[in-house]
Amino acid sequence: MIIHIDMDAFFASVEQMDNPALRGKPVIVGGSSDRGVVSTCSYEARTFGVHSAMPMVVARRLCPQAIIVRGRYPRYSELSHAIMNALRDFSPLVEPASVDEAYVDATGLERLFGPLEDLVTAIKARIEEVTGGLTCSVGAAPVKFLAKICSEVNKPDGVFILYPENVDAFLCALPVGKIPGVGKRMVQSLQDLGIKTVGQLRRFSPEVMERRFGKWGAVLYERVHGRDSRKVETERTAKSESAECTFAQDTRDRTFLQRMLMAHAERVGASLRRHGYKGRTITLKVKFCDFKQITRSRTLEEPVNATETIFETGCRLLAELPLPQPVRLIGLGVSGFDAPANQLFLPGAGKAAGQNLDPQVEAKRQKLDAALDNLREKFGRQAVQRGRLFTLAQQEDAPERVNNGKGDGVEKKPEKGGMKPGG
Repeated sequence: MIIHIDMDAFFASVEQMDNPALRGKPVIVGGSSDRGVVSTCSYEARTFGVHSAMPMVVARRLCPQAIIVRGRYPRYSELSHAIMNALRDFSPLVEPASVDEAYVDATGLERLFGPLEDLVTAIKARIEEVTGGLTCSVGAAPVKFLAKICSEVNKPDGVFILYPENVDAFLCALPVGKIPGVGKRMVQSLQDLGIKTVGQLRRFSPEVMERRFGKWGAVLYERVHGRDSRKVETERTAKSESAECTFAQDTRDRTFLQRMLMAHAERVGASLRRHGYKGRTITLKVKFCDFKQITRSRTLEEPVNATETIFETGCRLLAELPLPQPVRLIGLGVSGFDAPANQLFLPGAGKAAGQNLDPQVEAKRQKLDAALDNLREKFGRQAVQRGRLFTLAQQEDAPERVNNGKGDGVEKKPEKGGMKPGG
């Protein structure tokens, strides 16, 4: 059996726990401007229809009495680490799936903790203890995707255990949209075929599923029959590191956009260095005022994590990009962590043939970054700033966090599959 732990409205619950005045009230965590987005919200706010990723202007209209709180991501990260460490007290096989959820392989644990029900009760109690009072919802099932579905059944602060003999009956009655990976478009496509439940979807052969939905169709066929070969992974390969922000006002001001790229490069570079990563591919993300989104990437011949190098590459991508409409959002990311993190540029080596980075320049940038990182670690993030960012220091919409993988916003080691806001 595999256990899935999902913290209840994590960010909002932390705010309510730390500030008793917020308890029992509709709390929304996110940017306070109308251009902001809901990161997560308390269950009191959800009764009004507010949910994660909703535009803040819509959330305010649905729940005008809501209390909006800007996220304290270092605090969330601190508690996340405490939760993951607590889970490792029960099993060595713990896979953090995001900042507020994890999988635990429960194989053989009954010898130490008794029946599965007792183990789940002990896990919930331990998490409440190490966090100072936060609750979680727990699902247990024979495979990962079913465990994740089960953790949603009795939210908040609930438990649902799906034993092997009950899998078929549970799955057949399940709406197809409950299967992880089945989005709104696929749900609509299936409903057009008269398919609303997993039981109805089981009528299709694997060949038909793959022909209609491509490679995902083969995976979906396995899922609807309750099969999932994925194991609980304690070590996962980093995929990407990125930062982005939405502006209070749409803009075509390239000087401003470059300053924002510097802010992103600072955050991304610092996080990469903190965790010993370097990447070769720099990606620029731009979303226009009509919500059309484009990305442009450049792959370097050497892996990098220097702030200036990331920034300069992003600026070159921006310079090559026409701006037919004002820009709503800009982001910058690094990926391609396929080279040793301890690879060094040799000062005095000159620019190698075919290499698009100057080793001497990179060596100087690495020394500067190391000095800045050390100062910030000792005296705080705002202790020293680059001159380009002075005008952004007090700006509400300046980026506050690094995104990992999917990019939901807490500074931590990049993980496959990324992070999400608290559920």
